[in-house]
Amino acid sequence: MNDWPEDGGYGRGNANSQPEGPRRMSHVQRPQRPQVPQQPPRQGYDRGRGQGYDQGQGYNPNFTQAQGAGYDSGYSSGQVYGGQQGGGHGSVPPQYAPGPGAGGPGRPAPDWRKRIKIGSIVLVVGVLAWGVGTYAWASSQMRNEVDLSKVIERPAEGDCTTYLIVGSDSREGMSAEEKKKLHTGSAEGKRTDSMMILAACSSGNTMVSLPRDSWVTIPSFVGSESGKTYPARGGSKLNAAYAMDGPELLVRTVEFNTGLHIDHYAEIGFAGFANIVDALGGVELNIDKGFKDKKSGADFQAGTQTLNGEQALAFVRTRYAFAQSDLQRTKNQQKFLSALANQAATPGTILNPFALYPTLGAGLDTLIVDKDMSLYDLGKMFFAMKGINSGDGKSMNMPLAGSAPQNSLKWDMPKVKQLVEQIKNDEKVTVESDR
Repeated sequence: MNDWPEDGGYGRGNANSQPEGPRRMSHVQRPQRPQVPQQPPRQGYDRGRGQGYDQGQGYNPNFTQAQGAGYDSGYSSGQVYGGQQGGGHGSVPPQYAPGPGAGGPGRPAPDWRKRIKIGSIVLVVGVLAWGVGTYAWASSQMRNEVDLSKVIERPAEGDCTTYLIVGSDSREGMSAEEKKKLHTGSAEGKRTDSMMILAACSSGNTMVSLPRDSWVTIPSFVGSESGKTYPARGGSKLNAAYAMDGPELLVRTVEFNTGLHIDHYAEIGFAGFANIVDALGGVELNIDKGFKDKKSGADFQAGTQTLNGEQALAFVRTRYAFAQSDLQRTKNQQKFLSALANQAATPGTILNPFALYPTLGAGLDTLIVDKDMSLYDLGKMFFAMKGINSGDGKSMNMPLAGSAPQNSLKWDMPKVKQLVEQIKNDEKVTVESDR
């Protein structure tokens, strides 16, 4: 039904200048629907959800401005209309407004504390996994070949941890070119080129060099390979023990002549020593006085310098350039090993995989240790060597009393006994060597 007049109505083009009086329009009153809890506004086009104008539902005269501010045609150009704070068109209701730092409309602000916490956990797990993997790999590379359980009649253990560190003239795995470059010669087998006791004590670490020409007694022993018992042999040079039956007899001879229990054994050959130095990028050393030696290839000027593997091997092997050949060489060996440990046992090497892996790989292939020595024990040995340079550390030769037959050196036994007792009891070493 059309409630508008046929003609003459207001706005219908009639010539009548006065508008028609108000008339009541009939309409259908729909029953009012129960109010539904308002849902969060949607972005974009929201069909049938506008307030104030109910598309497809007809006009509701009971709908007021207080119920729904504004006009919502049902079409939104990316914003939600109606119900805005302050009545402005196009605003977002306060309960849906993004907070400070939010990633965008409707997105929660990132929880940076949670992200940092998760990142830290991932980092710690990664570092632990790398550490465990490195430890397992390095442990598998160690050559635990020396069986100290075969050593008989051993002294009682002391309060300090003692290591017998041996540098051998082994040319194992070296090519003819490497032998020529490192001036090692081509002798078969291997002999002890240097020997020293390292005592790691709470009172201070002590390194005692044992001259290879020391005049000692080789005690009775059981052959490590044959199982036969051999009688004692008095009046021999210390390095003869290694030549006779290897590391086990050398440990037995040192313990017999000193009365000091040896906890661990470590031996490295020429190639391994040079490779470790090169893997570290060289070792810085201050040489007090320059010297030359054709046999070892040494040619050094006085002063601070960085030695590569070839130069380092020549430095620790030189003996003929000095008047007291064996004693000066042992001092050079102590000095260099302390400098080597000081550079190797640093966070810059241990925590850097590009430095740690080459260093371990270079040394572990030729490093021979006892069966009970772990990678942890090896690390303690290096840190103890590093501590020799500190104020509590001490390096010395075995106290000597003069010469003996065959150009050998005789130990000063009263001083040796005092030295051993101080190490056993973890006391600060006060014994001095005259040479």
